[in-house]
Amino acid sequence: MRFVWAVVAFVLAAVLIGAGIAQRTVFVGPSAQKEQVEIEEPAPFVLMDGDVLRTNPGSQTLRIEGDGEIFASYGRTADMQAWLADSDYNHVSVGDDGEFVVQHRSAPEEDEAGEPSEGAATPTPDPTASAEEPAEDTPGRNPVGSDLWLDSFSAENLLISDNMQLPEGTSVLIAYDGTKDAPDDIVVSWPLDNSTPLAGPLMVAGGLVLAVGLILYVLAIRHQRRGRGPRRKGPGPLPTTQPIDVAALPPAERAAIESPSDARTPSTDAGVEDAEVVDEGTEKEHRGEEGKSSMRARRASRRRMLALPALGLTALLAAGCTADSWPQLGDASASPSPSPTVIAPENQKPPAVTESQASRILKSVSDTLVEADTALDIDLASTRLAGAALETRTTDYALRATLTDRPLPAVIPTDDVQVLLPEATDRWPRTVLMLTQNEGDETVPPVLLTMTQADPWSNYKVTNIAEMAADAVFPEVAASWLGTAMVPSDSAFLSLPPDQVAAAFADVVDAGEKSQYYGQFDELALAVAKSLTDQRQGVVQNIADAGAAETALTAFDAVPTAAPPVSMTTLDSGAIVAVSVLDVGTVTAANSDVVIRFGDNAEAKALTGVTESPKGVETTYELQLFFAVPSQGSTEPIRLLASHQDLLSVKVLK
Repeated sequence: MRFVWAVVAFVLAAVLIGAGIAQRTVFVGPSAQKEQVEIEEPAPFVLMDGDVLRTNPGSQTLRIEGDGEIFASYGRTADMQAWLADSDYNHVSVGDDGEFVVQHRSAPEEDEAGEPSEGAATPTPDPTASAEEPAEDTPGRNPVGSDLWLDSFSAENLLISDNMQLPEGTSVLIAYDGTKDAPDDIVVSWPLDNSTPLAGPLMVAGGLVLAVGLILYVLAIRHQRRGRGPRRKGPGPLPTTQPIDVAALPPAERAAIESPSDARTPSTDAGVEDAEVVDEGTEKEHRGEEGKSSMRARRASRRRMLALPALGLTALLAAGCTADSWPQLGDASASPSPSPTVIAPENQKPPAVTESQASRILKSVSDTLVEADTALDIDLASTRLAGAALETRTTDYALRATLTDRPLPAVIPTDDVQVLLPEATDRWPRTVLMLTQNEGDETVPPVLLTMTQADPWSNYKVTNIAEMAADAVFPEVAASWLGTAMVPSDSAFLSLPPDQVAAAFADVVDAGEKSQYYGQFDELALAVAKSLTDQRQGVVQNIADAGAAETALTAFDAVPTAAPPVSMTTLDSGAIVAVSVLDVGTVTAANSDVVIRFGDNAEAKALTGVTESPKGVETTYELQLFFAVPSQGSTEPIRLLASHQDLLSVKVLK
């Protein structure tokens, strides 16, 4: 019967183990659901809505195969549509039935004035045109390196982007370099749950049943061997003995029995003989016990040798099972902890950039300027600078071309973005304010700058840049994910309209304490104004030391630049205002017999190309200033946040 139960256990173990293996091999389902994007009419770009990737639940995997360097990026759908406004592209969306819909969008035609005409149809080729006269190739727009993308990636021939989870309102752009048709082998896939939680328990249960079957099999063999072993018959019944009468024996036999020569004392021979008998019995008994113990040990060893394969097979099956082969006990996802709710204003526009996007843009700006500063390439610098920042850089390059010992401009730190304040808008131009600091060198002051993107096809350019003052306190601003609004230049909700801040500070520089705006600025701003006044007095003193106080006339004037101020709201209803002020100083000859010599002024010689002027010279410095302007009715002064001064020009008066 033990053999029957062992066979039943073996069969049951085979069924269990086979069922577990089959769940992970034969019956396992697909791991992903795939959908092909069918492109019928080629175009340089493919715009795929985020809804396409979110058709099915789970993280998305985008697979693009082509011939060459494949580029893909994602960003806000409205931004990408604006970038593609004048290009041919295929728009991939989701239809009402859940199927992918591909629509070919053609670039609008331009009228005679060069403006795109509304409702213009796609031009049809002239069938009579000669094949020997190829049409003029229009260079495409390369999407690589655009600041508009939230992120981008590229690969050669095959691009696979997995674990994508695009939020609402974003899309994916696919292209090569904007000139040749975009790849058309595009596959979107989503993971499927093909876990088999019973596979592991089935295989382990099968291994345990197999071990039980082996034990039953060993017990059956042991029982059979005991039943078939040799059986020895015991001796038959002995005859009944009677006592012997010694007196009745013959004399010779009686004499032999009673002979004293055969008698042995108990203390000698009999004792030795008895001892020998006892020793032999003890030895036999000991040998019997040793044999029984050795036999039991061999049997136990055989049982262990038979059990080890079963246990090893069970462990091997259990080790080969992944987490998908076991039931997941408990809640798979942790309960989220409550967090403060932030309510955005109604109809809130998205911020111009995200944190990661801003960091990438800042790194690109800094690297470009380092390269341009080293090569004195103003054209390269103009790709990342505009306004006052570009004007002062142009002068610096001109000076360093002649004065080789002139130091390079300071590098924009990119290690730590302490403040990111983007404009919340869906239109152009767009402005971003950033405060960055160098983590490795505390002696380098933080840098405050503003960047502006003129249109969807342009990159951000730095318009204002200055070093943060050590004593300055930065105002509270909105979170970077929320963004802020631009303040109109003539806003009456501030203590001083933004378009009057530069003029007010210039008046303080010129008039000092007599200025009507003197009490509206903080001590730091007044200290900067005082330093400019001291700089002017230094020029006058140098002329006097040269003995030309009577023959050379000096005049100074601070005026705001024509550039409009950049002003962004703060949380206290104030604004951060970035302006530029020109400090113009002239030295003219008192009469026609006087000549103004530049002396040791190497910068004037380098910029003018002469060493003297018969009429005079005009020197202009440009100040880039950032102010925190409080709201109307506040008792707080206008606080200076950052300032930077550069030589702008030296001109010979004619």
